[in-house]
Amino acid sequence: MDIVRFLFRFDGRIGRARYWLATLAIIFAIIAGLELLSDACDMLGMASTPLSIDLSGISAGIEPRDGDVAAKAGLFPQIVTGLMGVVFAWLYAAASIRRLHDRNRSGWWMLPFLVAIGHHDGVAAWFGSSSPARWIGFALYIVSLWGIVEFYFLRGTPGPNRFGPDPLAPRGTAPRWDQGSELEFIPHRSGPTAGA
Repeated sequence: MDIVRFLFRFDGRIGRARYWLATLAIIFAIIAGLELLSDACDMLGMASTPLSIDLSGISAGIEPRDGDVAAKAGLFPQIVTGLMGVVFAWLYAAASIRRLHDRNRSGWWMLPFLVAIGHHDGVAAWFGSSSPARWIGFALYIVSLWGIVEFYFLRGTPGPNRFGPDPLAPRGTAPRWDQGSELEFIPHRSGPTAGA
């Protein structure tokens, strides 16, 4: 699979293993990018608040080495983390939508999962500790769990579906070698050879 298509395109399908790989690669890239940005800020003498990128379920943060959380962040780290956030959100959306395609679902199914994960913690702030807040929070929690199961653990649609061929199907058009048809059985004869 072409790496540009794998990372940036929204069409086609990817299986569970490639989705796990994409998620782990994105998390590693976020952490590495934030660490490089933190080192660049330290090297250039720029003050920075804790640097973080949150992609609704994928997040990473780096604390400044001096521990001064109240330091005013410079414009450079804010612009870089903003650009990194856009790139990593695009990568995560591309992988997630292709994973939903593998489950024979439209990419729009990603919206309930993002809303549930992004607003789960904010329900208590909106409604306090009332009974409706608990029920809404519980419903958002269930939708979040369903999203995790849907993306990471359920097998894709076997065979081709409306979004493309099965990513687990064998590749190539050459017929497979049938070993059973290639075997030649010669009966064993006991006794003297002819003409002896």
